[in-house]
Amino acid sequence: MALIDLLRSPDVRQGVQSPAERLLDHRNLLAKRPMIRGVFAEFYKRIRTLDEKLFGNTPGLRVELGSGSSLLKDYYPDVVTSDIIPAPHLERVLDAMSLDLDDQSVRVLYGINCFHHFPDPARFFAEAARVVRPGGGIILIDPYFGPLAGFLYAKLFKEETFDRSGPGWRADEQHDRDRTNQALSYVVFFRDRARFLAQNPQFEIVHTEVMPNYLRYLLSGGLNFRQLMPTAAVGALRLVERVASPLAPLFGLHHLLVIRRKLGSTALPQ
Repeated sequence: MALIDLLRSPDVRQGVQSPAERLLDHRNLLAKRPMIRGVFAEFYKRIRTLDEKLFGNTPGLRVELGSGSSLLKDYYPDVVTSDIIPAPHLERVLDAMSLDLDDQSVRVLYGINCFHHFPDPARFFAEAARVVRPGGGIILIDPYFGPLAGFLYAKLFKEETFDRSGPGWRADEQHDRDRTNQALSYVVFFRDRARFLAQNPQFEIVHTEVMPNYLRYLLSGGLNFRQLMPTAAVGALRLVERVASPLAPLFGLHHLLVIRRKLGSTALPQ
């Protein structure tokens, strides 16, 4: 048996499993493990802080796409949770490629670890331009592309790859079209930034950052693997992260992007 199989969490069933069952396993794991739950709580707080800072008084809904196992609504009850997979704890079934939302009804679209699952980013941006009000925008947290992240993401997940050289954005344009590309946010917003801005002139990238809680995320096991340190070590690990914050570009596992719809912009015709 490979080491990676020994590290898999017994709380997440392996083998034949429906997407809904996997979603619920991840949600239960997130709820029962304080270390990983604390990491996600920091994700939630950070996206909310940037929402309030960068989108001002823009009216509209706050919608989380790809909510899956998310506990975001437990922290911020005004958020509308959604996923392409129906589940009892989610409010809406929404496909990011075809959003069942009214024009200019949304203040912000949140997405945590879901953007790289979108099969056609250009279609998502067109839908976002339709539903998001000027002054509002999109806040994404997705796999980072630093040295440690690139190494781990390429090794840990059989159903996903990490390909920074994929020729296109769509899933059917990737080198390995049968697996999700965890480097998609790098490809779209960093490697091909000029293309993104040219094709989406109503949007601007106003903020990016590497999330600093990588050590706790890694040692917690995330949502798929065994926790490697006792929960009592959280305080010490958080201190190490603060001291080593300049190393986040090397060791970070997630990054955050804020994309704002410009005031006065209009959605482009389809």
